[in-house]
Amino acid sequence: MAPDRTARLTSRPSLIRRLRGEGTDARRAWRSAYVRDIVVGDAICVVVASVTGYFVRFGTYVEGAAQHSLWAAVLLPFLWLAAMHAGRTYEERFLWVGPDEFRRVFDSAVLLFALVAAVAWGLDLAISRGFVVVAIPLATLLTLAQRYWRRQRLHVARTDGAFQQTTVVVGHRAAVASLHAQLERAAYHGYRVIGCCLPGGRDVDGSTDFHGLPVLGGIDEVVDVVRRYEVDTVAVMPCPELDGAALRRLGWELETTEAELLLAPAVTEFVGPRVGIRPVCGLPLLHVERPELRGVRRMGKAAVDRGLAALTLVLTLPLFLGIALAVKSTSRGAVFYRQTRVGRDGQTFPMLKFRSMVHRADRMTEVLTAANDGNGVLYKSKADPRVTRVGRVLRRYSLDELPQLLNVLRGDMSLVGPRPPLPSETERYGADMRRRFLVKPGITGLWQISGRSDLSWDDSVRIDVRYVENWSLSFDLMILWKTVGAVARGRGAY
Repeated sequence: MAPDRTARLTSRPSLIRRLRGEGTDARRAWRSAYVRDIVVGDAICVVVASVTGYFVRFGTYVEGAAQHSLWAAVLLPFLWLAAMHAGRTYEERFLWVGPDEFRRVFDSAVLLFALVAAVAWGLDLAISRGFVVVAIPLATLLTLAQRYWRRQRLHVARTDGAFQQTTVVVGHRAAVASLHAQLERAAYHGYRVIGCCLPGGRDVDGSTDFHGLPVLGGIDEVVDVVRRYEVDTVAVMPCPELDGAALRRLGWELETTEAELLLAPAVTEFVGPRVGIRPVCGLPLLHVERPELRGVRRMGKAAVDRGLAALTLVLTLPLFLGIALAVKSTSRGAVFYRQTRVGRDGQTFPMLKFRSMVHRADRMTEVLTAANDGNGVLYKSKADPRVTRVGRVLRRYSLDELPQLLNVLRGDMSLVGPRPPLPSETERYGADMRRRFLVKPGITGLWQISGRSDLSWDDSVRIDVRYVENWSLSFDLMILWKTVGAVARGRGAY
């Protein structure tokens, strides 16, 4: 983080005074412009797709049967924008972060494709199938791409301190500290924490500052704090002082302000399809399904893993051979490095990597322990003298892990999963961390896209457990997609 930004974010009193003068409406003014830009971008994308689809099918010909498709090309942009509106892809609640925006765009496109096909067949319209097959899928890809590009620009701006919404965290000290740290790490979400509300209105030692945050009031003063500082968002952590009735009253009182209310459930690591609200005895209760770790879904994951691993091996074979030649010709020792790791159900297996260190480097770890940049459990060094010149390049872009595709084909690993641990690491595991043994370790995973070697041990535990609890094929595909960006950036790779 740049020094000027650090000073700006950590100077809480001056920050509060400045943001208080802006007002919630002023801080949210950018949202309508963002939505407008998305609508314009969608319109440009579908126009390009319509023109492309027509010329791919008919060229410059506009007579005869081509006239019907020409009218379809003219009408498609209007139908496209209508479908995007009907699919609620422009609602702010689905924008900024999360997969809902992209899922809704895709679902709306599929629905429009089916609708056009049904109407053309039902009314016997002479619309070219070639035009439809090119235009609508291309419009979908272009729309998704431009929305992703705009979101990434927003995330970069938020990381630099722009487009933030002021946030007050409410709860007990440990919960407040945990959420504050998480929001600081995920600055691209746009929540700038300006203070907290604790039981009694101050910390246990009587101070009015906690975890680098001003204590703005007590739990019973949340609404007053919101009005006083014109707070945009209130994040409430589970605490006995805010039981059902008190929380309900807080929600009603916040409706008289501009603040949004965020509630953190006690089971924060359970997400996605496992969690749903069901009426039980007249009460809406949060129902948590068991994690599906066996049966057809596991067989499906294994089939996808092996299929994609085989395809990737074929496509990267020239690169595979080039790396092997570079490793062998620049340093003494074998091309591959075999290391015992712990997999599903605690079973060990030999994990393969391209050798990135000097020969017999594993015997030098004890000498280098003092230079450990790891998290207290894992040994890592940013300037490890054992790493070869070729090895540094391989590690920078995770190319040393390509041979693990062979582990996937053998069934020892998955493409996505928890990080494969050393046997010496597992001796220090608690009950939480042993949950990772319910699934196969992965070549990539949440740890890969969340910081890799820069993660603390507690974060590593939380991330691995979260993956095990919430695995799904769509979750795996999302991680694979984000792995490309994480590898290109190289953050935490050493």
